Amino acid sequence: MANTTGAQKAFRSDKNKRAYNDRLRRAMKEAIKSVRKAIDAGDISAAEEKLPVAYKAIDKAAKRFLHKNTAARYKSRITKAVVKAKNS
Repeated sequence: MANTTGAQKAFRSDKNKRAYNDRLRRAMKEAIKSVRKAIDAGDISAAEEKLPVAYKAIDKAAKRFLHKNTAARYKSRITKAVVKAKNS
């Protein structure tokens, strides 16, 4: 346990931040999975509708804990998958 009052406050603050970041991470992963599931099911229009939701979730995660290049890579890959499924 933390010894000083400042360390105790940091511990409480970190607990809340961790919970928030976990929610963002889960939302991002679920959004990406929903796009991929739509592609696998062959429902390209649904995948295209879910793409902006996934972009938003990735961008929010990039704001907090995800590296900007990692976010760009995620967005690029799901977009590429949608385009590939649309053209095939």
